[in-house]
Amino acid sequence: MSKLVLSTQNAPAAIGPYSQGIAAASLAFTSGQLPIDPATGVMPEGIEAQAAQSLKNVAGVLEAAGSSMEKAVKVTVFLTDMNDFAVVNEVYKTFFHTACPARSAVQVARLPKDASIEVEAIAYI
Repeated sequence: MSKLVLSTQNAPAAIGPYSQGIAAASLAFTSGQLPIDPATGVMPEGIEAQAAQSLKNVAGVLEAAGSSMEKAVKVTVFLTDMNDFAVVNEVYKTFFHTACPARSAVQVARLPKDASIEVEAIAYI
């Protein structure tokens, strides 16, 4: 089995020794996507805007694999404040229009670039 490195301008470039995502065995795996606008390199203010940008970035990586948010089977959301959970849910549900994927949400002490959220996904291709 071989793997394909996913790369797209529709998500921010990796900031370390990792890929934006990997496709293997008919699955696409995204790296955690910070809420950085790939066009400007700027992170928006506020959890609502950050959640939307992280999810847009996940969608961009999945699309580079020939997949989509509708094909996501597992999503993990990392939050620096679990009090943001309800707001994130409101944004999250706008990205999924059929059966929602399995999901975990975890509070973490800190994320790169001091983001409030990071999202990763696994989807079929």
